[in-house]
Amino acid sequence: MQMKVRCGFGVVIAIVLGVASTRTHSAGQGQDQPARVEKVRFHHVHLNSVNPTAAAEYYPKAFPASATTTTVNGQAAVKTGNVYLLFTKVGTPPLTELTGPQTSVWHFGWNTPDSRTYNERFRAMGLQIAQMWDAADGRLVDLSSDALPGFPTQEQILELRAKGVTPTRQGGFGYLRGPDGALVENAQGGQVERFNHVHMYHEHPRCAMQWYVTHLGATIPQGRRGAAAPPAPAGSDCKQLYAPPTWPSFAKTGFVREPSGGVQFDDISILIRPWPGGGLAATRGHLVDHWALSVSDLTATAVRLKGEGVKFLEEIRAWGTMRAAMVEGPDRIAIELVEVK
Repeated sequence: MQMKVRCGFGVVIAIVLGVASTRTHSAGQGQDQPARVEKVRFHHVHLNSVNPTAAAEYYPKAFPASATTTTVNGQAAVKTGNVYLLFTKVGTPPLTELTGPQTSVWHFGWNTPDSRTYNERFRAMGLQIAQMWDAADGRLVDLSSDALPGFPTQEQILELRAKGVTPTRQGGFGYLRGPDGALVENAQGGQVERFNHVHMYHEHPRCAMQWYVTHLGATIPQGRRGAAAPPAPAGSDCKQLYAPPTWPSFAKTGFVREPSGGVQFDDISILIRPWPGGGLAATRGHLVDHWALSVSDLTATAVRLKGEGVKFLEEIRAWGTMRAAMVEGPDRIAIELVEVK
């Protein structure tokens, strides 16, 4: 079903050499001046777990070329590239999309040089594969390349079958069901195994992109999977029509993939798919509790964000030997800001 929606955020965006700016009035000069957004880097994904040590040990087994166990502020952690997965112990299994309401975090994942070979290794190791339906009248498959190409609708699937088109069975993406029910992607891309993205749901992807760029200085990737057009220009409608569902999909009824979008912090992508209808739950207390960015001057960042009307979930506090605060982004995503000098 398609829905026609109208404009929401009235956010102005300017991107100059990868730096976002908002407009502030200068009484001394009587004209608008750009408020510079400081350098922001991706720092970690924070998960709740009934057994943090066991959870941390899982990821180096699945992705041995890029993940190692470590500790951060005394907590079990995984280091992967320049970012971390952190784990907090909880007494009961954390809520996931299978056991509770959906949050704005869908999954996180790795690029791998050969997703099919990785998938075969996962099966040989006895790791759980989260399979997808290849059509409304189809079957469960491990990888997107086991389904018909091009993310077709059900009508297009019938047309492709009539033409004799078959799956390529080369590359593509698939998913693991990891510790505590974590959904972890294995997506073929590049020549090096690396943690590369968090995949989000946002009711209106281009509006969310505007928020990340304006308030957190995110950049807009070009030509990356999951990143469609840049945010809408100032004054235009950032809300778009939802496309019909396509496959492969975790739901047999299909998956609404468009409008999609994405932003980047360093080389980590925040990819976005639409969530028609809204109503996403807050992330705190769920499996992926939040993700985090680092800044060099947390006090200045907090002052700027408060001036821009950003909601703070937690004020600046000690976090081990560092300091941290927590803000709320689009669709109730909790984002921690960590001070790294």
